[in-house]
Amino acid sequence: MSDAAHEENHEGPIKTPKQLIAAVVASFVVPIVAIIMLANFVNFGDKVGAGSDGMSADAVGKRLQPVGSIEIKDASNPAVLKTGEQVFQAQCSACHTNGAAGAPKVGDGAAWGPRIKTGYDALLNSALKGKNAMAAQGGGDFNDVEIGRAVVYMANKGGAKFDEPKAPAAAAASK
Repeated sequence: MSDAAHEENHEGPIKTPKQLIAAVVASFVVPIVAIIMLANFVNFGDKVGAGSDGMSADAVGKRLQPVGSIEIKDASNPAVLKTGEQVFQAQCSACHTNGAAGAPKVGDGAAWGPRIKTGYDALLNSALKGKNAMAAQGGGDFNDVEIGRAVVYMANKGGAKFDEPKAPAAAAASK
């Protein structure tokens, strides 16, 4: 065989230096653009944990707020004090309306009778310090006069004839 028979034409698609530079640049730019597009696709949007919003801005803000706060109330001003019915509706009605956890129902004379016989002071002491399943002040945030008014409201609905306690300033002025 002759050498002319083995000679073949080995030309590639790049024929000029300009084509070579374009091919080299494209071989670097195309994969980098593809990687950037994939990264944006994978990381697109906020993702929270499965079934949890614990890392949301609202949840983090609630965890970072101060533990306590200061609230100044004027207990000597009778206009600010709530009535017995208002305190009852706000705090006591949850248990004393339906008799939850053994609480005597409002208006049930049979349940309130033995309690009324112990007197107002004993009922007030139980309400202020808590008794059985009831927390101190029924778990509320009222002053002693307001709790006393709620006790009188409930006891009077059960048959008592207690007088509603007066505000501290009004009691001092009447003496």
